[in-house]
Amino acid sequence: MTIDALAEPGERIPDEPAAAPDAGWERLLRAPIGVRMRNGGIIEVVLPANAEVAEPEARVAGAAVRALANGRRMPVLLVITGVMGLSPEARHVYSSSIAASAFALVGESPVDRVIAHYLLRSKTETIPAQFFLSEAEAIDWLGPYTSED
Repeated sequence: MTIDALAEPGERIPDEPAAAPDAGWERLLRAPIGVRMRNGGIIEVVLPANAEVAEPEARVAGAAVRALANGRRMPVLLVITGVMGLSPEARHVYSSSIAASAFALVGESPVDRVIAHYLLRSKTETIPAQFFLSEAEAIDWLGPYTSED
């Protein structure tokens, strides 16, 4: 199951202020955040390459993660390859996740590593989190955090 976590143009996310009339092009340029359940009980969140993630997109993706988790805490594979940046508000959304049992962040470049460390600095000590250059290594690391509910 894949959920494109982005409101349609003109559709407002609850509590999102209405965009100014000349800001409509910016909303159209936002790429969706992919959220899906992988085999093995890992939720995968793929942030859009060549885009900056803002709070509204992060909140919609967070809601999709909570829906897939269905009240359980589950490991999250967060793919950040090619992301241009995260707003402080989007960072807060990810760092305050109530559905994640662990976060494995995957990227390819030095910029991805910097963004990962920006996110990791905000994580609470109660949720294990680590950056990986390999998706396979990240999935192996998440293995102990999966449950067979």
